[in-house]
Amino acid sequence: MKDSIHPEYRFVIFRDAASDYLALTKSTKTSNQTLKWHDGIDYPVIDIEISSASHPFFTGKEKLLDTAGRVERFNRKYNLSKHGAKV
Repeated sequence: MKDSIHPEYRFVIFRDAASDYLALTKSTKTSNQTLKWHDGIDYPVIDIEISSASHPFFTGKEKLLDTAGRVERFNRKYNLSKHGAKV
């Protein structure tokens, strides 16, 4: 492998803006902002809008849509039976 063409793979902190969740992991992303981690070392910080800490699917706050009502309304609108044939 060539030495000068690959990005630096290093530890970074991903910070979820919605929940203030911090995750230390490795990445090639860079940032001018730094944050001191629990071990006392400063790491670059990458701000993200959403993660598993704030996404409704993972937090259990997701809203279920009434798809049955939508299908029935579609069928009434286009005069379809349960099997898709016109009545």
